[in-house]
Amino acid sequence: MDRFFVDAVYYSPTETSEKVAKVVAEGLETGFGEGRCAGVRYLDLTHGVPDGPVCIRDSVAVIAAPVYGGRVAETAVERLSGIRALNSAAVAVVLYGNRDYEDALAELQDLLETCGFRVAAAAAFIGEHSYSRPWMPIAEGRPDGRDLAKAKDFGAAAAGKLLAGKMPDGRLAVPGNRPYKIKGTHVPQAPVCDDSRCLGCGICASVCPVKAISLSSGKAVADSVSCTKCCACVKNCPAGALVFDSPFAAILYRDFSERKEPAIFL
Repeated sequence: MDRFFVDAVYYSPTETSEKVAKVVAEGLETGFGEGRCAGVRYLDLTHGVPDGPVCIRDSVAVIAAPVYGGRVAETAVERLSGIRALNSAAVAVVLYGNRDYEDALAELQDLLETCGFRVAAAAAFIGEHSYSRPWMPIAEGRPDGRDLAKAKDFGAAAAGKLLAGKMPDGRLAVPGNRPYKIKGTHVPQAPVCDDSRCLGCGICASVCPVKAISLSSGKAVADSVSCTKCCACVKNCPAGALVFDSPFAAILYRDFSERKEPAIFL
C-alpha cells in the first residue's frame, strides 16, 4: 500500500476499548507520517452496525473489543463478523478487567483473519472492570495515563514494523488456546433500578449496547435475558439508581486488585 487509511474499530460499552483503540490509531498515524497515512477513520460498533456491508479497504485497522470470561464479548464477535477487509492489515486489541484475557486475543486474531485481515500486531490492555465500584475498585480508572502512553508507543511500533515490511512469517504468535475455553452457562441477570432515585432521564437506555433497558412509567426496567452485564448503564446513571450485584465482584476485588501491565505482541 502506497497510501492508506488508519481505521479505529471498536465495541466499547464502557468506553475503555474505545480509548485504547483511538490512541493506538493515533500512534499508527504518527508512526506512518502524513506522506503515507491518508487519515484516521472511526467505526463505533457499540450500538449496532451500519446498514449494508462494511468493507475496510487499503487500511491498517485497530480492532478493539472487551473480554468477558476470558473470551471476546459475544456481541463484539457478532458485530465484527460483518466486516470484510481488502488489502488491509489489522492490529488486534483486547481489554480485560485485570483478571486474565485467556483465549480472547487468539479468538480475535482468528475472527479478523476470517474477515480478511492480515494481523500484524496484537495487544491486551487493562480496562476498569465492569463490576468495579468506588467501594470495591477493580482496575479503577484504567486505562490510565501510563496505559495510554504505552498504547501510543505500541501503535508507533506497529507502524514501524509495517513500514519495514516485517509482517510475521505465517501467523503472529499470540497466547491462547484453540479450541477456546468453554464459557460458563449464561445466568440471566440485569441491574435493578431503585425507583426512588430514578430520574427517568433515559440515559441508561441510550448507553445500553443491546437495548436491554426501557422506561416503564418513567422508571428504568432492564431485561435480564438480553442484558450482557456490561454495566454501562450503572456507570452512566447520574443518580446512581441502577445497581448490579454479583458475588464475583468481591472475588475479583480480593484476588485481582494488583496492577497488571499491558501485553504487547509484535
